[in-house]
Amino acid sequence: MSTFAKQTLNVNGVDTVVHTAGRGEPLVLFHGAGTVDGFDFTEPWTEKFRVIVPYHPGFGESADDPSVDEMHDYVMHYLELFDALELDTFHLVGLSMGGYLAAKFGVEHCHRIRKLAMIAPALMLDAEHPMLDILALPGEKVIGALVKNFDVLKPRLPENPDIDFIADRYRETTSLARLQWEHPNDLKLPRYLHRLKTPTLIVWGAEDAIVPAAQAAAWQRALPDVTIDVVEDAGHLVHLEKPEVVGRIGDFLSA
Repeated sequence: MSTFAKQTLNVNGVDTVVHTAGRGEPLVLFHGAGTVDGFDFTEPWTEKFRVIVPYHPGFGESADDPSVDEMHDYVMHYLELFDALELDTFHLVGLSMGGYLAAKFGVEHCHRIRKLAMIAPALMLDAEHPMLDILALPGEKVIGALVKNFDVLKPRLPENPDIDFIADRYRETTSLARLQWEHPNDLKLPRYLHRLKTPTLIVWGAEDAIVPAAQAAAWQRALPDVTIDVVEDAGHLVHLEKPEVVGRIGDFLSA
């Protein structure tokens, strides 16, 4: 098992926590709109890559930044962070909201991404297959919708959530609300996705209750070089329910 080293970098006044493990080409993970699922699933990638997992401002161990109210603020934040880490080019993996962020980053800075993988990318406008409005649901219902088989997620949750756990979830929901309140979907991203010429893999759980797997068709129409992998009998956190997905992503990135 790889041991992740933790470091804190001050990025424009915001303490940003980054966990790193492994050796090889750099691989950055953008997590989703919550951090209860953790990032230990990335450990197999550390055998081939230097895995870098930053927490977005307002999430996990990173400090809050109330000025962040649209996703492009995160793009600029990560440009600054990557400069501080002296990362020029790297592989990029994005989960859910992090998948959308990865695509948005790639549209503007495609030359920095060697290969891109997205797991159930969120926030694509698809009127026929809309995303679940997670801000309108109680937190326990959102957590329950993350997986088809709740037993996979249950060990990652406290049996009796304390005030700190509840406060952390409220904080992350507040950070998400600032991003989504006025811009629940990105109306303009699809028109620019043709610029993301990086080889791309999108993995989706066929029974995703948060972002329907049917949205994969919209991404396939918009991206120039994309492979879609829809995995049966899995939900939104397909990489946890079907661990072989992690291996397939690693193989794609290293091929």
